[in-house]
Amino acid sequence: MADIIAPAARPANSHFSSGPCSKRPGWSLDALSDAPLGRSHRAKVGKEKLKLAIDLTREILNVPADYRIGIVPASDTGAVEMAMWSLLGERGVDMLSWESFGAGWVTDVVKQLKLADVRKFNADYGLLPNLAEVDFDRDVVFTWNGTTSGVRVANADFIPADRKGLTICDATSAAFAQDLDFSKLDVTTFSWQKVLGGEGGHGVIILSPRAVERLTTYVPAWPLPKIFRMTSGGKLIEGIFVGETINTPSMLCVEDYVDALKWAKSIGGLEALIARADANAKVIFDFIEENDWIANLAVDDATRSNTSVCVKIVDPAITALDADAQAAFAKGIASILEKQGVAYDIGAYRDAPAGLRIWAGATIETADMAALMPWLTFAYETQKASLAKAAA
Repeated sequence: MADIIAPAARPANSHFSSGPCSKRPGWSLDALSDAPLGRSHRAKVGKEKLKLAIDLTREILNVPADYRIGIVPASDTGAVEMAMWSLLGERGVDMLSWESFGAGWVTDVVKQLKLADVRKFNADYGLLPNLAEVDFDRDVVFTWNGTTSGVRVANADFIPADRKGLTICDATSAAFAQDLDFSKLDVTTFSWQKVLGGEGGHGVIILSPRAVERLTTYVPAWPLPKIFRMTSGGKLIEGIFVGETINTPSMLCVEDYVDALKWAKSIGGLEALIARADANAKVIFDFIEENDWIANLAVDDATRSNTSVCVKIVDPAITALDADAQAAFAKGIASILEKQGVAYDIGAYRDAPAGLRIWAGATIETADMAALMPWLTFAYETQKASLAKAAA
């Protein structure tokens, strides 16, 4: 058997993790030199940093002026839970899921909040549920871009402008890479660690005027932990939305997020961020077109993610194996790439079908993505040769 030759070119940056994601190009610890470390986040300097983070978020994401933006604890998970525990229960809710995190929100609403009037719309990995069946006179909870499936909604056209319920959207791997139609979104959440390559632990919640109205006119039947409270005495705690956070944030992480936002602004804002993600994803899509052993997990091209691109191995010799062996084969590819130092953390999510998940968000350089593709072939051929040798 001929030796399998490793590609000569290597990605300059091998960080293709889907979270925390790669830092922006040119990032170094020097970017954090202006962080007000050892100072109170409630001091003038701390408040100014937090407000700057909110203001730049609004500017780059084109968030309407009458929408509130707050920095909240516990990453995107904390932001989604805060929204669900604070807002749901006023009317029935339709829960949409097509991957692991969306399924987690369904579980929390059914088993933790124990809401009585819940309709579930689930789809297998690679697919979307039938969005035409969703009733927007009810509240609706959904994930814009499934990080663990690589399936996204193409746009917000399926959401009516005259809806009576609220839409709660987990947009953590879509924000800053896809065009979010805020006129259709009442609650939007994300974390800093995704598209802009920030640090973990902090989330953002964006509220429409309709969501604020619900918050100030509806009291859930269950007690709310302090960490979830956005109102006091029936009034919105406005300070949360100008940088007076509920708990103590890391000013080092705040500085890092502000640095990422300034970088995003410097390259052209949201339009440029989307273009970078699209270009990176296209490299993978083109590679898939040219190789019959690999396929996108997303069945419909219109729903392919441009951030968390999930792929599966479709070589008949591999799909003929049992599920554990297929998973082992895919993990073997990821392991080879990691040992070669050309791609870190690109194995499929633990609950997802066997395969690879390659982050293509805006902080990735397209040249690095292009350099990775021949290595996929190398790792696949190496892993398949090992399989054949073991079977001999």
